[in-house]
Amino acid sequence: MISLHTSPVRRRRLGVATAAAGLLATLLMAGPAAATPDPGDRGAARTGVSAAQEAEAAAAIRNGEIPGVDEIVHSSNITHLANVPKDALKGTNTDLAFQGKYAFAGNYDGFRIFDISDPRSPRTVSQVLCPGSQNDISVSGNLLFLSTDSSRSDNSCTSTTQPATEKSSWEGMKVFDISDKRNPKYVAAVETACGSHTHTLVPERKNVYVYVSSYSPSATFPDCQPPHDGISVIKVPRNAPEKAAVVNFPVLFPDGGNPGAPDNPGVSRTTGCHDITVLPSKDLAAGACMGDGLLFSIKDPENPKIIDRVQDNVNFAFWHSATFNQTTDKVVFTDELGGGGAATCNEEIGPKRGANGIYDIVGRGDHRKLVFRSYFKIDRPQADTEVCVAHNGSIIPVKGRDLMVQAWYQGGVSVWDFTDSSKPKEIGYFERGPVTTDAVTTAGPWSAYYYNGYIYSNDIAKGFDVLKLDDRRTDPAKRVRLDELNVQTQPEYFSR
Repeated sequence: MISLHTSPVRRRRLGVATAAAGLLATLLMAGPAAATPDPGDRGAARTGVSAAQEAEAAAAIRNGEIPGVDEIVHSSNITHLANVPKDALKGTNTDLAFQGKYAFAGNYDGFRIFDISDPRSPRTVSQVLCPGSQNDISVSGNLLFLSTDSSRSDNSCTSTTQPATEKSSWEGMKVFDISDKRNPKYVAAVETACGSHTHTLVPERKNVYVYVSSYSPSATFPDCQPPHDGISVIKVPRNAPEKAAVVNFPVLFPDGGNPGAPDNPGVSRTTGCHDITVLPSKDLAAGACMGDGLLFSIKDPENPKIIDRVQDNVNFAFWHSATFNQTTDKVVFTDELGGGGAATCNEEIGPKRGANGIYDIVGRGDHRKLVFRSYFKIDRPQADTEVCVAHNGSIIPVKGRDLMVQAWYQGGVSVWDFTDSSKPKEIGYFERGPVTTDAVTTAGPWSAYYYNGYIYSNDIAKGFDVLKLDDRRTDPAKRVRLDELNVQTQPEYFSR
């Protein structure tokens, strides 16, 4: 594991018009040769397109139907303040977390810490090389949590890829001490069944509970055996994180979950969860679990209890993530159609497949139900060479309105209103044109989150972006200030 302390990196401004065994106790102050990014953890490769698709994309650019290659366009209520390109970590950029004046950015090769005290000029504080996709990231107090969902030779930051069929392979959660942002220390690792694709924190005063989402078991994987119909619950003592351990594996799908094809063609078979969002102040959680959407109680965080479960076997392919509105009477589920590797924002796919599903939460207590109301999908044209998919977003905290900012890969960043859950509408956007017109390429914002008056986006290929949103509908949110934000652990914005 390498801590790469850097001076402020060059920033590109773009115009508006367009301590277990095997762990390192501290970060090594050494050159990058001690650990190198691992090609086995790279994201999806580019795939070719037909001559007709290439010509169609080029024609759409000429006709002004879509932005040009790498051209930036946005609505009049959004200003692009800053972009910080990738530096030492060349892998796929992933999720974001926030604490005070810092932003924490995941990357398949590790993580990067930014000082965002001046949003117009983010500065790199440190970069930690610790390969292992997808490095989903969150923070709580002096602890940083990192997910590893690729089979590794061991739990160190110098590990290499190793087949999951080998018993000695490792996947799971890594824990760092970030009391010194310039010098994070790797302090704990916990192996979990099928690794950790994503994770969600349920923080308490003395302990942090971590809900680990993972999926895709196989009889050939010694540490990821079917059935895999639940989540791992890790308990991390704040004062002794090296004692972190799995304390439960609650079964969420006693019937096995959605069977997928052939019963439900085009729908993912449920073999675990992809992502969970909790609202601790309401003791409530929503799970996006491949072929199923869940609502469950977390009054006892070690033993979550299912309240309701829904499926959409017509338009949803892969339940990817979930977001509550502030009053907890709605939840937005996203559909990762194509697995984040296909062009799905086009006329062929249409407005309902690969969309968000908006559900009202009706009833009380353990009798609450999820009731479908509508779909929302960006309607801005995208080329067939652009991987565009509903991805990670957050609430924009305004009393009396349900507003959200969301990443759509090469569909860009969308700001939208679902106050009327039956009639959602986009009210702002930011996007870049295609990376190329001759191949289907994975790029664009992985996550786009609202934090203390600004939108921060982690672009898979282009780096860290900062946007300013000026709109009478969203301006009240600028008065809401947080000390910490992990979007999958939603705060109670208006009880502060």
